[in-house]
Amino acid sequence: MLVATWFGCGLSRFAPGTCGSLLAMPFAWALLTIGGTFWLLIASAILFLLGWWVSAVLVRTTDQKDPQFIVVDEVVGQWIALSVVPLNVIWFALAFILFRVADIFKVWPANWIDKMLPGGLGVMADDVVAGVYAAIVILCIRGGFY
Repeated sequence: MLVATWFGCGLSRFAPGTCGSLLAMPFAWALLTIGGTFWLLIASAILFLLGWWVSAVLVRTTDQKDPQFIVVDEVVGQWIALSVVPLNVIWFALAFILFRVADIFKVWPANWIDKMLPGGLGVMADDVVAGVYAAIVILCIRGGFY
């Protein structure tokens, strides 16, 4: 439950996914400071696998397709979006906003994954797509500044 709720963020009564995304940010900052993008992406991959497993267990035990209290998927997606930004509060804020928009609107194939992919993989994968979409937009914006 600690991983699934990302240290309790998923238990928030107001916007648990947004809370999970917010608490993902200081961890990403620390990982980027210590090891750069490489370590943030490695941590994202490890957390994806761990999140897949805990989500699969919780989907089975709760009999819910995607319980709202599971927010580890938002953490992974947010980390993917943050993997392409410099250590800068403005860029982190932009990555946060872009990820949340992509996660909420679930542009294809995220919407298909959300509806069709069962279990823990389905819980995790649509947020990975949202993170990739946010990262692509950020890279396009950054390309315009260089």
